[in-house]
Order: sequence, then structure tokens, then C-alpha cells
Amino acid sequence: MNKVSIIGSGSFGTALAAVLGKKGCRVSMWAREKQVADGINQNRVNPSYLKDIELPDGIRCSTDFEESLKGAEIVVAAVPSHAVRDVAGKIKPLLTGDELVVTVSKGIEEETFKTMSQVLTEVLDGKIEEDRIGVLYGPSHAEEVALFKPTTIVSAANSKSTARAVQELFMTPMLRVYLNHDITGVEIGGSVKNIMAIAAGIADGAELGDNAIAALITRGLHEMKRMGMMLGASQDTFAGLTGMGDLIVTCTSRHSRNRFVGTQIGKGKKLDEVIEGMNMVAEGVKTARSVHQWADKQGVEMPITRAVYQVLFEDIDPIDALYELMTRNPKEEIVI
Repeated sequence: MNKVSIIGSGSFGTALAAVLGKKGCRVSMWAREKQVADGINQNRVNPSYLKDIELPDGIRCSTDFEESLKGAEIVVAAVPSHAVRDVAGKIKPLLTGDELVVTVSKGIEEETFKTMSQVLTEVLDGKIEEDRIGVLYGPSHAEEVALFKPTTIVSAANSKSTARAVQELFMTPMLRVYLNHDITGVEIGGSVKNIMAIAAGIADGAELGDNAIAALITRGLHEMKRMGMMLGASQDTFAGLTGMGDLIVTCTSRHSRNRFVGTQIGKGKKLDEVIEGMNMVAEGVKTARSVHQWADKQGVEMPITRAVYQVLFEDIDPIDALYELMTRNPKEEIVI
């Protein structure tokens, strides 16, 4: 496959364009803003994201879906998770049905509690078969991917041939792609870890110490596994790149948007104030609400998720939320 359409020109979409462009693929991007498209086409730089990265000459960008999708053999959905349903509906009439569609958007849709591949499967039904939809997840901050620093990620799909085609497309000497056939586990891990990154950031901002952050990461992994296995995922997936791997990098990296949000809140800022000062989306904010609602509806115990939800949306003081976590009834450490 040598013609790829990347729908979305945020940091990760731009980083993937840089990777594929350097590999020799013909890449067509879609941007919502004309200034972004003009910047890429005229100056080889995205003026809004990863501004220091010069993009290869073969990359073109348009604000028109039809132009961006023309001739594409694989379509990458790289828009924020809350926009996936709307964007998928808009591109559906323009698809031939022969494309592979892969999403790099991470999140759980509110109200429906669907993963991003499930949203695509539902919206694109009748045009793109479910077996032609996959995901590309893993510990991969765009800032490092775009600089071609060593990164490992996972290609997952219900179809082995689809997962392998995505693997072959994105594999480079500095971007190693593994196959995983547990698409549910991959998506749950890659989404819920953003909630835990907010929790780790809150602990950091409130200067609660390394012990607290280690506890949040470890028990956060437990919550990810609990939710995933309730939805039919494999336990082993959460020990891999889209479980523990993604959790570690998102909870500890200076590049993590979700950790940044938590850190600012831990220092005393309010959510609206933090969000207004960012030009990128912290997926964990919306995911915290949807996963909390799912857990509440299903009767699944996810105390860290609940605490993050309360801090973000119920104005609970982070210290009070921590006290509630620490004073829960004594339990055995059960490793699922």
C-alpha cells in the first residue's frame, strides 16, 4: 500500500505523516483549518502542532475530505475520540469499500461506551466491513515518533490480514509494530491509561510523592484489566505495550497531555482553566466521564477512575479524593 489518507492533522496524525512520508508513501492529510493545510503544503510545517518538524515533500494536505481520500488504500482516523463518529459519517459516502480503516484515536465514547473501532464499525456499516477496521495503539508520544526515536506500538484488528497489513505499512527501523489479536484489550488499555495519567499528574502536582504515583500506576493497571476482562479482553494484553507500556509512558512523560492536566489540577487550578490554556486534546478528561458512567452502570469497582471523575467534574479537592482512596476498607492484593 502506498497511498495513505490521514484524517486529522493534530500532533499524532502529523507524526505518522512524517514517518510514512520518509518511508516513501504518498500521504494525503485532512485538516479542519485552512492555515494548517496551507502551512503543510507551502512550508512543509504544521503551524499548529509539532512546529519544529519539517515534513517530507510527498505529503499534501487539504480541508476537503474528497480530495484527501481520493485513491487512498488505507485511511487513518487521527481525530479526537469525541469527533470520530461525526467524521466517520462524513467520509463514509466518499469511501469505495476497498480501503482499510485504522484508528489511532484513544477513548471510550460517552453514552454508548463503545471503543473507537466499534464506533467506526457501526458508522461505516454497509461500506467498510468490520474485518477491514483496525487500531494502532501503544506507548508513542508524537513528539518522539516525529523525531524517529525508537518506538514500539501494536496493530490490532479482528482480521489477522488487516492487522498484518497495518503492521507492514507502519513498520520502520525506528517504529517497530507488533501484532495483537485482542482488539478489545488493546483499546481498553490504550484509553483507560489516560485516566490514570491524570491521577498520576494530580499526585505529582500536589507533591504527594513517588510512592503515591507508583501506587496509582499499579492499581490503575488493575482497573484497566478489570474493565477489559469484563468486556471479553485477554488478561495478557494488559502486560503488554498497550497496557503496562502505555500506562508507564503516559503517567511519567513530560510529553503527556493527560499528566499535564492532572499536574495543573494538583497545583490548584480548575479543569476549565487548564483546558483553555491547551491547544491539544487530553483524551483522559472525556474518557474519565464515560468510563466512570460505564463502571457505575455495570457495578464494577474502579476507585481511581471514580476519584478522577470526582476531582474533574464534581469539584472534589484532590487531597480529599486521595484520603477516600487510602481509607477504603482493607483488601487483599488480588492480581487478576
